[in-house]
Amino acid sequence: MAVVAAALLLAVLLTLWVRSAPHRPGRGAHGGGGQGGRPQVTVGVAKAVLGSVPIELSALGTVTPLATVNVNARVAGMLDTVAFREGQFVRKGQLLARIDPRPFQVVVQQAQGQLLRDQALLRNARLDLARFQTLKAQDSIAGQQVDTQAALVKQDEATVSADQAAVASAQLNLSFTQIASPVSGRVGLRQIDPGNQITANAATPIAVVTQIDPITVVFSLPQGDIPSVERQGGSGLPVTAYDRAGGTALARGTLATLDNVIDATTGTVKAKARFANGGGALFPNQFVNVVMLVDTLSNQVIVPTTATRHGPAGDFVWVLQADRTVKARPVTVGAGTAETVSIASGLNAGETVITEGGDRLREGAAVALSGQRPAGRHRGGRSRP
Repeated sequence: MAVVAAALLLAVLLTLWVRSAPHRPGRGAHGGGGQGGRPQVTVGVAKAVLGSVPIELSALGTVTPLATVNVNARVAGMLDTVAFREGQFVRKGQLLARIDPRPFQVVVQQAQGQLLRDQALLRNARLDLARFQTLKAQDSIAGQQVDTQAALVKQDEATVSADQAAVASAQLNLSFTQIASPVSGRVGLRQIDPGNQITANAATPIAVVTQIDPITVVFSLPQGDIPSVERQGGSGLPVTAYDRAGGTALARGTLATLDNVIDATTGTVKAKARFANGGGALFPNQFVNVVMLVDTLSNQVIVPTTATRHGPAGDFVWVLQADRTVKARPVTVGAGTAETVSIASGLNAGETVITEGGDRLREGAAVALSGQRPAGRHRGGRSRP
C-alpha cells in the first residue's frame, strides 16, 4: 500500500509541475509565426498603376463572303471545256468553261443573211418611192400609188430593225458559250465534267465562286450596346477576329454597319465587320470570336483582375500595409479586360494589392510575400528565443 500511495503522489506532483510550467518564448499556441499563433499566409502582390483601359465588346461571329455566285450556263449545249482547277483563285471575267459554239455561230450567220436580204429590199423600196414621188410631181401617177410605196418602205424598215435585233440576239447567245467568272474569288469543287449536255440555268451549277478578299464577319450584339456603338459613329470601329479558342488573332478589320432592326426573339442586333483576307486566314462559314474596340479610357487606376473580390458589402481589395499586414479596402470596379480591371474609386496608383492567396486572409493578418521567408521563421522552423 505504501508503494501505491507513493506512486499516486508522484503522479500528482508531475501533473501540477507540467501545468504550471510557462510556454517557451516566441512560439504561438499552434507553433506558427503569425499573429495569435496562426501561420502566416504567403501571398502574391501587384502595384496599382495608371494606364488606359479599352472598352471592348465580344461576340461569336460567322465568316460570310461578300459574294457567293453559282456559275450557270445561260444557253443549252454541250460542255466543251472546263478552264479552271478546283480551289483555284480566279479574277472577274476570267474564262471558267466553254460550251460548243458551232451551233450558235450558224444561227448568227443565218440572222446576218436575213438582215442583208431585207436591207436590199429596203433599198429597192426607197428607190421606187423616190421615182413615184417624181412622177406624182409631174402628175403622171395617182397619189394612192405613192402612198402605198411609202408604206412598203416603212414595212421594210421595220423588218430590217427586227433582223438587226435577231443578229444581236444570236451574237449574244454565242457570247454566252464563253462562261466567265462574275466575281474575283475562289472556285469550289467542279460540279459538271466536259462532254455533258447542259441546259440554261440548271439546278446544278458548273462551279461556285466565293469572293473571300475582302470578306465579312456577321455577329450579334445585345441591344443595350447599340447606343455606345452609335456614339462612335456606328461604323469604322476596330474589330479583331480570333479563332474559336480565342487565343490567336486571325484578322483585323473595321465595323461596316449595324442592321436596321433588333431581333425580338433574342434582343440582339446583327453587325457586320469587313476584313482584308489576302492570306485566306478567314474561311467562309467559319466560326470566330469577335472583339470590337468601342472606346479607350485614359488615366485609370489598374490592378490585376485577381485582386478584386466580392463580399457582403460589395467589391473590395486586400491592400498590403507597410508592416506586412493586410486591410480590406472597399472599391468601385470599372471597365476591364480578362487580365486587368480599372478601379473607379477607393484605391490610388502605387498602392500594393494582394493578387494571390486572398481567400485565406482576414483583417489585419500578417502575410509573407512569394519568394520570401515568413517573418520570425528560421532554420528548423524554430523562432528566436
